[in-house]
Amino acid sequence: MRVLVIEDDAMLGKAIVQALEDAGMSVDWVRDGQLGDEAAAVGGHGLLLLDLGLPGRSGLEILRSLRTSGDKRPILVITARDELDDRVTGLDLGADDYLVKPFEVKELLARMRAVLRRHGGQAVSVLGTSEIELDLSSHEVTYRGLSQVLPAREFALMHALLERPGTILSRAQLEERLYGWGQEVESNAIDVLIHYVRRKFDKDIIHNVRGAGWMVPR
Repeated sequence: MRVLVIEDDAMLGKAIVQALEDAGMSVDWVRDGQLGDEAAAVGGHGLLLLDLGLPGRSGLEILRSLRTSGDKRPILVITARDELDDRVTGLDLGADDYLVKPFEVKELLARMRAVLRRHGGQAVSVLGTSEIELDLSSHEVTYRGLSQVLPAREFALMHALLERPGTILSRAQLEERLYGWGQEVESNAIDVLIHYVRRKFDKDIIHNVRGAGWMVPR
């Protein structure tokens, strides 16, 4: 999953980016409200982490603008403002959750999973088909009775494919989901990841649709 972090605190921002990348996510980070507004408008992110006290434009203004325009992506507010009125305002404007600084990375990841579950109509942090199951919290994939914990990038690949089983994702779409802005992507990076996953399980876990991309069967 690709995440947009809008946070002006350098130390916290770096820690969040590292934690999300370690969890197999692709992260884009901006430190200014105006740039955050522009980055959010570009799209391509499955979830936004939004600070409120930003230079350029406040987080509440960004939140209001996104929801007014019909943007329904999950938004988790991360802020030092712990007053009840601030939390109520953020939630009323359309935030999916509100996490007060300082917080532990484990709680941030758990709240992100909970927000994504609600948006996906799921009760647990598991994606799957009739043959494949992906545990979002442990990064464990089970396929035809065989279970493996995947490294971050392989997990991100399976996460992208399992969000919409039966849907073909092109190379460009997968690269967009797996890599953030400014990251150099080798021309065969997706092929290599698919090879690694198939080698762990079976070639049939991911289907190639010639000339179009890849998919996992429903």
